Amino acid sequence: MVDATKAFSGFSVRDVPEAKAFYEDVLGLEVSEDHGMLFLQLGDEHVVLVYPKGPAHEPASFTVLNFPVPDVDAAVDELAGKGVTFLQYEGVTDEKGVNRKGGPLIAWFTDPSGNVLSVIEE
Repeated sequence: MVDATKAFSGFSVRDVPEAKAFYEDVLGLEVSEDHGMLFLQLGDEHVVLVYPKGPAHEPASFTVLNFPVPDVDAAVDELAGKGVTFLQYEGVTDEKGVNRKGGPLIAWFTDPSGNVLSVIEE
């Protein structure tokens, strides 16, 4: 039978070394590599698989990872200082890329393969 306690999610990238550098150096995540795939360690028990798809990669059209932060504006400023560009959604986000129109503050950005990620206020 399926053991849901060991389930994990995953998504593809165009280039594994490029993704590894981004997730380790820019986002500061603990990343391991095995059999050409990356494993993002998120907390004590959560792992996300990042696998290569090469030129056939198509970025997800939805948010694949949300990073809760205590202060979205501070997180946006820190990531922007590391070269991250935040997405602009007309009528939704402000000049920094933050949605302040209801719900928790959230700002979206992409990894080097175009997958959408966010910082979201706790």
